[in-house]
Amino acid sequence: MAHRKIPVLIVLALAAGGPFVAAQEKRRLGLEEAVRLALETSHALHGSEMRREAAAAKARETDAARLPALRFGGGYTRLSEVPPFEVTLPFPPLSSLPSKFIVSPNYYNSFTLRLSVQQPLFTGFRLQSAAMMSRELAQAAAHETDGNRAELVFSVATAYWNLVKASELRAVTAENVSLIRAHLRDVDNFREQGLLTTNDVLRVKTQLANAELIDLEAQNGVQMAATLLNSLTGLPLEAGLEPTTPVEAAASEAAALESADLQSLIERAKESHPELRALGARVRASEAGVTAAKSGWLPQAFITGNYYNLRPNPRVMPARDEFYGTWDLGVTISFDVWNWGQTRQQVSQAEAHRAQARDGLSLMEDQVVLEVTQAFLGLRQARQRIAAAESAVGQAEENLRVTTDRFQEGVALSRDVLDAEVLLLQARTTRAQALADRALAAARLRKAVGE
Repeated sequence: MAHRKIPVLIVLALAAGGPFVAAQEKRRLGLEEAVRLALETSHALHGSEMRREAAAAKARETDAARLPALRFGGGYTRLSEVPPFEVTLPFPPLSSLPSKFIVSPNYYNSFTLRLSVQQPLFTGFRLQSAAMMSRELAQAAAHETDGNRAELVFSVATAYWNLVKASELRAVTAENVSLIRAHLRDVDNFREQGLLTTNDVLRVKTQLANAELIDLEAQNGVQMAATLLNSLTGLPLEAGLEPTTPVEAAASEAAALESADLQSLIERAKESHPELRALGARVRASEAGVTAAKSGWLPQAFITGNYYNLRPNPRVMPARDEFYGTWDLGVTISFDVWNWGQTRQQVSQAEAHRAQARDGLSLMEDQVVLEVTQAFLGLRQARQRIAAAESAVGQAEENLRVTTDRFQEGVALSRDVLDAEVLLLQARTTRAQALADRALAAARLRKAVGE
């Protein structure tokens, strides 16, 4: 039988080919703790939360525009000197009366204090629509933050289960190295007894060298998976990690999702998926934007009031160099008779944005249905792979036991034992990957549903 090499591609999917970092004390880390650390340290999530806060503040600002505005101001003005207002008598002056006298003296220092209030009465529904649009955009930002949080949790779960997968693979490759070394000792003993040739020993040594290379690649895969998880959780990139949450912990959750009805999962996703909810809010915001744009075709009305405390006050005649308070109250109405089609173009823009938002929502609904369907079918397929892998491991273990016994009895060749060990390594590797893939599939389906 031709010599059979162990497929290196099994571990290349996990290893990036970098040198393995020297062994160090590893930090024990569970999945829940990894998620907590990621949520606490993620700069991307913090930026998303700040966008949500900004959108919420913008909504409060827009709401405030509908309330009375109170303003206070003051000022000082130095006036240039001008002749005072004088009156000349039209008849000859009497001895006791002057021929001219000043009606109102000039004061060249002017002090102004003003308190104003303005309340919108009717703005063509512009303020109401703007407030509604801001609130919906704030809701969209909140849902997008929820989506970013779910994406981060899924990324951490993916990195964690990949680390578990890499660790399980490393355990398998290390055990395979131990088996081949033990077999090498048996082959050496048989050669010393003259039962095997030197070529048989060299064949086992070659197999051992290949197994040690794959074991090294598996170690690198563990280090790369740990580095990725460290980058997500805010831990030092070079820190070693030991995952403490076994893949069996996700078995019950995976079983519950597998037993669910696909259509019910799709309905749940349509109701709770963060991106769908965010796009729904943006559609409602765009509809309010159309109403706000149409307000330009309607009149605007405001009630205004002012209180003045002036020195001198021009309403007082003759002028006096002292503060004097007066007030006024009025209603202002304005209407754009012609603005060269600006309002029409604004409405057209708003309607285009609304159509774009609706199209985006429809596309996302289709994408969510596809994502849930793929994740659901992938989870069921992962369960089938586990069953097949368990059966293959059992058969490979029995095959290795029988072949080893036959080799000890001298009725089987050394290469038969090597082939049996290769089959067992492949079966155990497939099982380890299938168990981790099931946990990943469950996390993917949970994210697709929006939970």
